[in-house]
Amino acid sequence: MASTTVTLRDVARHAGVHPATASRALNNATRSLVNEATAQRVLQVAEELGYRPNPIARGLKTNRSTTVGVLLPDLTNPLFPPIVRGIEDRLAEDGYTAVLANTDNDPTKERLHFEIMRSRQVEGFILATAERDDPLIDDLMSSDAPMVMVNRTVENERAHAVVADDRLGSRLAVDHLVALGHTQIAHIMGPERLSTARNRLEGFLAGMRQHVVDADDDLIEIAGAFTEVEGARAFRRLLDRKAKFTAVYAANDLLALGCFDIMEEKGIGCPDEVSVVGYNDIPFMDKLRPALTTIRVHQYEIGVHAANLLLARLENPHAPPQTLMLKPELIVRDSTAPATVPQPGSSPGTS
Repeated sequence: MASTTVTLRDVARHAGVHPATASRALNNATRSLVNEATAQRVLQVAEELGYRPNPIARGLKTNRSTTVGVLLPDLTNPLFPPIVRGIEDRLAEDGYTAVLANTDNDPTKERLHFEIMRSRQVEGFILATAERDDPLIDDLMSSDAPMVMVNRTVENERAHAVVADDRLGSRLAVDHLVALGHTQIAHIMGPERLSTARNRLEGFLAGMRQHVVDADDDLIEIAGAFTEVEGARAFRRLLDRKAKFTAVYAANDLLALGCFDIMEEKGIGCPDEVSVVGYNDIPFMDKLRPALTTIRVHQYEIGVHAANLLLARLENPHAPPQTLMLKPELIVRDSTAPATVPQPGSSPGTS
C-alpha cells in the first residue's frame, strides 16, 4: 500500500483496534494509556504499512501544532547552528518540529517573524534575539506565552533562559592572561544592549580586580556588533590612539578574528607581541594560525536544555521562572604566550 494513501483507520483495521486506540498508541504523549503489547502491535503495523501521521489534521483535532518558533539574530554566525541542532534533536524526541527565522538583529523584523509564527499557531518560542531592553520579550512575559531565551537574556525575574555563565568565562580568560604575566590587557566588548556583552565585561572587570590589576578605561573598546568587521575596527581604534597592551580579550571569536586581521595587516606578531583570547569556541578556531585560545561554551547543550525547559513549560504553563547557567571552560591554544615587556613609548607593532 502506498504510504500516501495509508490512513489512521487503515492502521487500526490491520492492528485489530479502534482508531482512537491506534491514535493514542501512535502519540508519544498518550502511548502510556494503551496496553504495552497493543501499542507495540500498532507501532509495528504502522511501520509495515508506511503510515505517516498528518500533522495538520492532528492539529485541527487537538488544537496543537507541535511546532516551536525559533528566532535567531544571525544565521551566518557559527555560534547558532549547534544550538539549533540541540533544540531540534530534543524537540524531535517529543514529536515537535522547530520553525526557524533570522532577524538580522532588527527589532522590526523580529516582531514580524514573531507575528507570522504566532498566526501559524506555534506552541512556544525559543529566542536567541533578546536585548537587555526588549519590548517583544516584555510582551511575551506579560502574556505568559511559553518562551525560553538562549545565549542572551534580559534583566527580569520572570525570565526563562539557558545561557553560559559569561562572567565566569571572562574571569577564566583574565586568570589565564594574568598567569602568563599580562597586566596591560585590552578588552573588546560587544554591543552594550546585549546581556552577553555586559556580562562578559563585568566578568572581565571582576577578574582584573581579583588580581589587583588596573582595568584601564582606555583599553576597553566597544564593538557595534559581534562580527569580524567590528572586531577589526575596534582593534584599529586601540592602535590609532597608541594604547599600550600586551594582550586582548575579545568578547567573542568573531571579534578575535577581526583582531587577527589588523595584526596581520600591521605586522604585529601573535602571540609574540600580543596575545589574543576569544569567546565561544565556534568551529575551526583550532585551525587558525595561530590557533585561537578561547572560552568554550557548550552550544549544543544550551539548545537541548532550552528545548527541555520549553517542553516543561508547555506541560506546565505556570512553572516558576528558571535560568540555567552552563559552565564554560578555558581552551588554551597558540594565540597566547607569556607577556613581553613593551618598550617605553611604544605600542604593539612598533617595538
